[in-house]
Amino acid sequence: MSKFTWSGRVDGPGPEHARWHSVIDADFTLGDAAEAQPGAVLLGFASDEGVRRNGGRQGAAAGPDELRRALGGLAIHDDFPRYDAGTVRYEGQDLESGQEELSQWVAAVVRAGHLPVILGGGHETSFASHRGLVRGLKNENSASLESLGIFNLDAHFDLREAEEPTSGTPFRQISEIDGKDFNYVVWGISAANNTRVLFAAAERLGVSYLLDEDLARLTVQEVTEIAIKESENFKNIHLSIDLDVLPASVAPGVSAPAALGVEALKIHAMVLALAQTGKLRLVDVVELNPKYDVDARTAKLAARMIHDIIAEHGAAHK
Repeated sequence: MSKFTWSGRVDGPGPEHARWHSVIDADFTLGDAAEAQPGAVLLGFASDEGVRRNGGRQGAAAGPDELRRALGGLAIHDDFPRYDAGTVRYEGQDLESGQEELSQWVAAVVRAGHLPVILGGGHETSFASHRGLVRGLKNENSASLESLGIFNLDAHFDLREAEEPTSGTPFRQISEIDGKDFNYVVWGISAANNTRVLFAAAERLGVSYLLDEDLARLTVQEVTEIAIKESENFKNIHLSIDLDVLPASVAPGVSAPAALGVEALKIHAMVLALAQTGKLRLVDVVELNPKYDVDARTAKLAARMIHDIIAEHGAAHK
C-alpha cells in the first residue's frame, strides 16, 4: 500500500478548526482495523488497466490521490473517525492481483465494523470492492446476501461480456458472485450509450434502472423519495458512484464524459438519502480522470459527495 501525505489550510488549533487533513488518521494499517473505533476507511485503487482493456481514455489511476487532495481542506463538523489505509497499486497489466489485494482489505475493514470508501480507479474497482464486501458479510451471522442491494449511479450498466475483466464488466462479474441474490439498481443510464444487448442483459438479471432522461423530468424531492423507497428493500447497501453519470459540463474529468448526464444536485440528493439510512456497508467512487479535469472541478464535486456521505453515515450511527 502506498501512502498519501495530507495537507491543507490551518486556521487554528482545536476541533472547531478541524479539516480532513488535520483529523484523518493516515497511519491506519490492516492490523489496526479490528482495534480502531468504527469509522470510515479510505482505500485507493490506482487502476487504469480495466479502462485500457475497455478501450477508454486512461488516467483514472491518478484519481485516488486527486480525490484526497480535494478532500484535504474540507471542514469537519463531527467526531466520526476517518482513516486512510493508502492505495493499492499493481505492476503492469496485472489487474487481477491488484483486485485480489483490494478485496482482502475491504473484507478485513468490513469485518471490523468500518465503512470502506474506495477511491478509484476505473469501474473495475467495484468488482474487487464488492467481492471483499461479500467475504466480510459472510463472516457475520446476521448478514445475508439476500439483504444486500447494489446502487450504482452511472450512465452505463457495466454488464458487458468480455474475454477478460474490464471497466465495463464489473457488475456482470458481481452477478456471478451473488447468483440468485444479485440485487442491482442503476440510476442515470444513457440509452444512447448502452446497446440492446446490454438492456437485454439487464432484463435477464432483473436489474432495476432509471434513464438519465427519466431523472431529468423529476425534482430533487422526487428523486430523494425514490432513493428512500428503494433502500427499504435492503439491510445492507453497496453504493457505487461512477462520476460519468454527471454532465460533462460539471464533471469533465472522467474516462467517458456524458453528453447529457444527471444534474449534480439530484445525484447528491440520492446518495445522501442512501447514506442517511445507516445501511451503507461499502462506497466506491470511480472514473475520476485528473488528466482531463478542468480546475479540479470533477475532483471537488466528487470530494464534496464523499464528504457528505461520510458525515450522514456517521450521524446515522451515533
